[in-house]
Amino acid sequence: MTTKEDKKKLFGQILLEKKLVSKDQIKDALEIQKINGKALGDVLVDLEYTTGNRITEVLSDYLGMEIIDLENVEFNQDVLDKIPHSIAQLYRIIPIAFNESTITVAQQDPLDIQQIDDLRFLIKYTVKPVLVEREDVANAIDKYYTGGHESVEEILDKFQHDLSATNDSESREIIEIEHLKEMSNETPIKSFVNLILLQAIVVKASDIHFEVFENEFRVRYRIDGVLREKVPVPVLFANGIISRIKVMAHMDIAERRLPQDGRIFLAIRGHSVDIRISTLPTNHGESVVMRILDKSSVSLDLVRLGMMPDNLKTVKQLMHKPNGIILVTGPTGSGKTTTLYACLNHVNVAGLKIITTEDPVEYDIDGIMQIQINPEIDVTFSNCLRSILRQDPDIILIGEIRDLETLEIAVQASLTGHLVLSTLHTNDAPSTITRLINMGLQPYLMTAALEAVISQRLVKKICRDCKKEYTPDNAILHELKLHDHDLRNKQFYIGTGCSSCNRTGYKGRMSILEIMSVNEEMCSHIIKQSSTETIREIARKNGMRTLLESGLSAAYKGLTTLEEVARETSIN
Repeated sequence: MTTKEDKKKLFGQILLEKKLVSKDQIKDALEIQKINGKALGDVLVDLEYTTGNRITEVLSDYLGMEIIDLENVEFNQDVLDKIPHSIAQLYRIIPIAFNESTITVAQQDPLDIQQIDDLRFLIKYTVKPVLVEREDVANAIDKYYTGGHESVEEILDKFQHDLSATNDSESREIIEIEHLKEMSNETPIKSFVNLILLQAIVVKASDIHFEVFENEFRVRYRIDGVLREKVPVPVLFANGIISRIKVMAHMDIAERRLPQDGRIFLAIRGHSVDIRISTLPTNHGESVVMRILDKSSVSLDLVRLGMMPDNLKTVKQLMHKPNGIILVTGPTGSGKTTTLYACLNHVNVAGLKIITTEDPVEYDIDGIMQIQINPEIDVTFSNCLRSILRQDPDIILIGEIRDLETLEIAVQASLTGHLVLSTLHTNDAPSTITRLINMGLQPYLMTAALEAVISQRLVKKICRDCKKEYTPDNAILHELKLHDHDLRNKQFYIGTGCSSCNRTGYKGRMSILEIMSVNEEMCSHIIKQSSTETIREIARKNGMRTLLESGLSAAYKGLTTLEEVARETSIN
């Protein structure tokens, strides 16, 4: 049992004494906690340094609080009514028992003492908090409070009941605009769209796709880079749902012949979510894609990107360069922008001025000046850069280098004492040199400015809850050109599929990197415009680990599978 002296200690010290985590792991977690403000235990769980169950057990001993399993609680409506739904949502608590003047509540953050004081003041009862699994509180609020979220099945039933009178012979192409407005405001339509958005946030989807076909209306989530279909919806309701989305995004619902872009700001489960909307006319109606920008779910720190320790060390060192250009390359969806945001967060201190120019600005970061590109009013990357240089920045981020003009201004900025970060679309780090020359950059300018190129891919991580050792097929070994001596003393793992990972065997993603630093030997070959293969050989000789090697290292550590490595890397 924890003594009074123990309670005077910081929670991190208690975890260290119980040997639940190491000093280095606590240090990593504290760095991230400064950025996202989460509880220390939650950060340690996010980093997979420990489990939620272990943190809960230590908290129970540390705080002297009872652990309750909400699955075994019989919720009483009279008890639930003691705390209004709005307060339960705001403070992330749910009442489970009431005795005379004392109400027992399951609290999502048991270390937030101020929250209990606020609650006592608001509800005028003595409050007794108990410990539960954090996710269980949110799920219980949604499940047991009346007026909460309806199930997909309930909403579809309402669709059938409320909208079945629609004339099937009426062509979807000639539905009156006023009727579309009415449909978009009907309660079942609103409920369905709200549910889809909430579920997407819960499962950490990056995009939602609404796709209309002749006899089908599909709703799919992109989770960990893969599209997964959700509940099928009758095609009859496509126009109403799409119109509802367009109304929320302040788009023109009368215009269905031209593509449109819009934006929705939501507050879901206590945090703000920015959703970018894109519509595209197709043969059978409008296709809609919603890009979800949820700052709470994205890893805006270097540690949580899942880099190998040596790569993490190198990236941190690069970010402390006084000047020069650092490029992050890779295809669309490879996590380039997230890596750059994490790099900025790493150096975002009071002594530095950081300015970004982006298209679009995906996440607002405190302490950093961010500029949205708008070509319609001539706010382009190149024009912004000229003005930015007069603002005396230390670090400049350019969302993407798209033309020679922007590239040359970026080079001049780096040569005048600025650290410049940007992205480029190339397949690997060595081929970036050829790409820059093809864009028209003089080799001597490149050697003077370029510090490093980081090529990146994202691979899915094996689910920890269903992870097991396995023997890979010969086919995948052959594809990756792995031989017996490569496999010696190596163990491989795979996820068998469970409820935690939605039966996929994977949960979350991590980055694999190819980091090419530019040294004197490489500079001489850049001046001579040597081939990409020669540049690659020099980089390898100087310690660069290829994307394939980085992926295999992650597989050898049991973090991902060989199949993922093969899918995301180029095999030469």
